[in-house]
Amino acid sequence: MTCIEAHGLRKVYGKSVALDGIDLRVEEGRILGLIGPNGAGKSTALNAMLGLTPYQGELKVLGLDPWTQRDELMLDVCFVADVAVLPRWMKVSQALDYVAGVHPRFDRAKAEGFLARTTIKRTSKVKELSKGMVAQLHLALVMAIDARLLVLDEPTLGLDILYRKQFYDTLLNEYFDGDRTIVITTHQVDEIQDVLTDLMFVNHGRIVLSSSMDAIESRYTELMVKPENLAAAREFRPMKERQVFGRTVMLFDGVSRERLVELGDVRTPSIADLFVAVMGETQGVAR
Repeated sequence: MTCIEAHGLRKVYGKSVALDGIDLRVEEGRILGLIGPNGAGKSTALNAMLGLTPYQGELKVLGLDPWTQRDELMLDVCFVADVAVLPRWMKVSQALDYVAGVHPRFDRAKAEGFLARTTIKRTSKVKELSKGMVAQLHLALVMAIDARLLVLDEPTLGLDILYRKQFYDTLLNEYFDGDRTIVITTHQVDEIQDVLTDLMFVNHGRIVLSSSMDAIESRYTELMVKPENLAAAREFRPMKERQVFGRTVMLFDGVSRERLVELGDVRTPSIADLFVAVMGETQGVAR
């Protein structure tokens, strides 16, 4: 079934076009990475999906219009922005009380069970917790909500690498069940490479790449070229070239690995390297 579907989604702020006629479709049970530079339209797209801003075009989330049916939609949606949104004066116990009071699908026992595996005290205030502990608290609240769609907007911003890895490991192993849908935006793209099922790049309010991760692996190839094979490799017209430790690395679109393997070492490119290559090709896209 379809979780999110948009046709001609458009949002304009004055003379600035934030979303320029986007068409997209996200099936249920997928984990989508929505990636783009600052000002690309990611947050505007999320706000439209969450019913936080009006828009032009057609948009359905879980079969509902987010702008006119937001109250009904929010019963099945959970949104997590930067963990700093938790009020610093609030005690952990009060955070549990609050979510239990406002969300009918919050399972307090499940949240308590998750927190029991941490060192977080119920009497502590948010301002007394480290950033990593705040992330654990936030995740406990989120995982205890039986939502069909989870939207994460830079959820690990400011956390060290250990807590970032723990966040995504917990999300994948204890929350995602193959039926729920997760949409993630982040600038730490390589850290979610193994989490995603689908990838979408946005630039200037347009989608410049939309693909499953399986299709990415079959379509794009990165080649570390043997020095004697540079000319031969360039005949396949790479999207991007860069130097790594004195070796030339090329990124190819639609060239079979069988044709490249004799020219050097091949691998699937990282999301970050693919992002740089695709954005370089689309900088001339007009608004």
